Amino acid sequence: MQPAIAVRELTKNYNEGTSGTVALRGVDLDVHAGELVLLMGPSGSGKTTLLSIMGCILSATSGSVRIAGKEVTCLSQKLLPAIRLEHIGFVFQGFNLFPTLTASENVELMLDLKRVPKKEAKRRAHELLDQVGLSDKYDSFPADLSGGQKQRVAIARALAGDPEIVLADEPTAALDSHTGRSVMEMMRDLAHDRGRAVVIVTHDSRVLEFADRSIRIEDGLIVQPPYGKPPVAVGAEVLTQHFVGAPSLPAFGRGGI
Repeated sequence: MQPAIAVRELTKNYNEGTSGTVALRGVDLDVHAGELVLLMGPSGSGKTTLLSIMGCILSATSGSVRIAGKEVTCLSQKLLPAIRLEHIGFVFQGFNLFPTLTASENVELMLDLKRVPKKEAKRRAHELLDQVGLSDKYDSFPADLSGGQKQRVAIARALAGDPEIVLADEPTAALDSHTGRSVMEMMRDLAHDRGRAVVIVTHDSRVLEFADRSIRIEDGLIVQPPYGKPPVAVGAEVLTQHFVGAPSLPAFGRGGI
């Protein structure tokens, strides 16, 4: 099966030609529809750079990135927005909602970019907000929503374009443990129940139980986990294989948003 994302020999140098920084040093990675992949590693390891290149926000210095079978590294900055709009949904730590728009209008904005007629866009936005448990928040502004509710609006907006790929940068970092668990359950459902390829950058070890694979990046390279072989199973088995002999990890609390 063709990967939703295929990365080969990817490099990224910032300020090339001066005292620049090498962020990625030849990364290979495939992500398939129906799986949730975590990108983990210390600050400055290159994980957010990798996510941004896969999301067609940054350009690589060299190497190849294929999105849904399309080579994108050779495309101009003028053509990349069309690739993002067609194939990719984004969920950010800071939510990136427009403060002067209601929850429904924030979702409708993405549908408007896809030239969905206004009446249909409103119906579809309400449907998506229903799906993320916000049927009573259509007309609420971001300032009137909790952090978890804002993240749910952001997820609904990411899904508005019906993308094959969902990329998330630290989606639980600003949330308490109960809310973070609810958001991660939703992200897992996007992969397993809706067949999306979901890639999440995170520092949060509590989300490991939700991953099909955990990829560790250090100094711009994908490296072996600290204990044993790279995980290939889901849930608790991943934790056992990935951190044999390591201290036990804190679990998310129970509850919703």
